[in-house]
Amino acid sequence: MRVNHVGEVCAQGLYMAQSCVTRDPQLRSDLLAAAREETDHLAWTRERLDALGSRPSLLNPLWFAGAFAIGLVAARVSDQASLGFVVETERQVSAHLQGHLRRLPEADLPSRAIVDRMQRDEERHAAQAQAAGALPLPPPARWLMKAAAKVMTTTAHYI
Repeated sequence: MRVNHVGEVCAQGLYMAQSCVTRDPQLRSDLLAAAREETDHLAWTRERLDALGSRPSLLNPLWFAGAFAIGLVAARVSDQASLGFVVETERQVSAHLQGHLRRLPEADLPSRAIVDRMQRDEERHAAQAQAAGALPLPPPARWLMKAAAKVMTTTAHYI
């Protein structure tokens, strides 16, 4: 659950940066709406961490700053590139959450409910970004994102 919490910290940084850069008022509104949903996810995962007697990642400020910086760069390229980054991010997050659901014990209904709801929301965010005109990211960018996510999830699991 700590890794999922970190993902939501990163989502805050990403969406906040992108909403700061876009000049399109509708896109800004859409990004901020997604950020509000991610805030719910952040609260749910934090509450679940507390219930499990665990703690958030000690590196959350670093994760937020990194995601914010990446969001700024993507948004400065163009709104379509920024949306492409959202699509790829949400697809990778959804795949992570699917894997987490497979590993969670059937009896852990509170965690399963949180992860299932988050996954559905992430898939919807990807679909909305796609419908808003997202450009597909080139394969090297997708691979780099996947590698960075692996470093983040592995590190966040422990620290």
